[in-house]
Amino acid sequence: MYAQMYINSNPRVLIFLMHHSSTTLATIILLLCMSGAAHSADFYVSPLGQDANSGSSEAPFATIERALQAVRAYIQHSPDEMCKIWLDDGIYRIDEPLQIRSEDFTDIPGLTISALPGAYPSISGGRALKNWERTTAGLWKADLPQEVLEKGMPRELFVGDRRAIRARYPNTGYLRVAKAGEDRRTYFYFEENDFPMPVSPEQTELILLHDWSISRIAIKAIDRTAQKLMTVDSIGARQPAFFNIDNWEPQPRYFLENDRQFVDADYEWYFDTSEKAVFIQLPVGQDPAILDIVIPVSPGLVKLSGNIDRPLKNIQFQGLTFEHAFWNIPAQGYAGIQACHYDDRPGPPQWDVVPAAIQGSWVDQITFEDCTFRHLGGSGIWLGTGSKNNRISNCELYDISGNGIMIGEGQDRKVNGEPWWKVASDQVAIDNTIKDNKISNCGIQFFGGVGIWCGLTARTSILRNEVHDLPYTGISIGWMWNPVPTPCRENMVEGNHIHHIMQKLSDGGGIYMLGLQPGSKILHNRIHDVSINAGRAESNGMFLDEGTTDVLVAGNLIYNIAKSPLRFHRATTNTVRENLLFCNEGEVPIRYNTTNENDILKIDNQVLTKGDDGYDQQLRLDIERWDSQ
Repeated sequence: MYAQMYINSNPRVLIFLMHHSSTTLATIILLLCMSGAAHSADFYVSPLGQDANSGSSEAPFATIERALQAVRAYIQHSPDEMCKIWLDDGIYRIDEPLQIRSEDFTDIPGLTISALPGAYPSISGGRALKNWERTTAGLWKADLPQEVLEKGMPRELFVGDRRAIRARYPNTGYLRVAKAGEDRRTYFYFEENDFPMPVSPEQTELILLHDWSISRIAIKAIDRTAQKLMTVDSIGARQPAFFNIDNWEPQPRYFLENDRQFVDADYEWYFDTSEKAVFIQLPVGQDPAILDIVIPVSPGLVKLSGNIDRPLKNIQFQGLTFEHAFWNIPAQGYAGIQACHYDDRPGPPQWDVVPAAIQGSWVDQITFEDCTFRHLGGSGIWLGTGSKNNRISNCELYDISGNGIMIGEGQDRKVNGEPWWKVASDQVAIDNTIKDNKISNCGIQFFGGVGIWCGLTARTSILRNEVHDLPYTGISIGWMWNPVPTPCRENMVEGNHIHHIMQKLSDGGGIYMLGLQPGSKILHNRIHDVSINAGRAESNGMFLDEGTTDVLVAGNLIYNIAKSPLRFHRATTNTVRENLLFCNEGEVPIRYNTTNENDILKIDNQVLTKGDDGYDQQLRLDIERWDSQ
């Protein structure tokens, strides 16, 4: 049977058979092997297929899960062969993440899940909403089935390739807190007529912006007489303790989401918990029956699971689109800390992380190539504990609620009751590569999201990516706020183009770095257009924060930065060499916050200030030189 499947799915064999019909099957396969043809088993999947089929090109499966089952069965008999799953054009909808585990795919030469040539398959965790009804208020209503409601309160809705707007007030910009409450945590005062009174305050969400993170939390009550807004729990993370409402700004920014009163534009929507229905405003004459209106339901899309004794190895994803993953915030609110790490209340005070649509641990030689990650409710892709020799290349990531790409982990995991980085440093994520990707519009829900986040990692290579249009930092690497030794070392950030970032929050930069990272280098990056400085702290081309030590910053081009191109804060010894730093009038090229300026070795840097003779010409020449490299 497997030999016949091999023939049916291999065009080279079929062509050979057409011209050599009298040749035996065994002879054909032997000839192909002798001629150097690689052993492989190919399985095909199509939205028009059936899972009862054989999985050949003529009789494809209908689901990816069925193809994975076929691969698991096949490698029991032929463990030394490569396997390929080919996806035809179309949408493959799932309600739960696809599971790929090392116990099912141990030591195989490789498994590739790929688009057929010319096909654009999408793995979607979304459910298409049907049975729309027009309301007397002119909105469209769709009741949600029970199995969708069991996933949690919907936070996102997509109309075709458009992210619908969760109804908010104001539509653009922000309101300002009039005064923080006496406890500085659970309530604040607002000005009269700041916002229309929500129809259902208990299902309305407050979004309050701290300098480099946000809180999203349900409203408990609104007292119009006292002009007081109260929340169901404390605004801001419990740890660190300085996340008070007015710690950074005395009158911080905020806005409100999810109420009927806020729907005043096309493609705005809200979810009504009492009616268990979604309501949306569409353009006049637009029939939702002919639209692809999708609500995410699957909590992630792919889970790659290895373990310390048996890593998951040799899995490749090529030419696929991953979209519509669901993640709901904790019941007591999302209290962001930094880079989509948050205070997971009501549990013990520790940092949890917004999960990713594609999530892996103990993975080795996993590749994502020419893939698209979009319309995601959490983060994009995260290769965490024990990940090594993996590669993400030539991919596009956009319209993502949290971080884009994540590598490694932070400090919290314990091994035998001790921090992993102290007692099991060999478990560090190492030798992973992120290159030639386009990453934009992350942090859509959680403004502290970054394009690329790497925690305590070793020999991570971040090469030639374009990262742009983000609310906070472009690339963040390191996760220790002092120079204490950790496994973090020899990381490379080179040749990236980072621009139009820090558009909502502050105290970050095109590249943000933390902690002792011996042998790490930031080379030949182009960073520009950090023009918005919101919040109390400033934003920079690069922000080398607490504990940054033993890092080489060389050959970078930084311009159009509202504040200083480089900033060090509580850093120690580092080298800054041959950088091209273009400054605004009145701004210094390097700012030192609680950093000994003499600890920063500066060699042959070019500094020009706007208004200097030759500023525009030199900048143009430097940009052309960078583009030609």
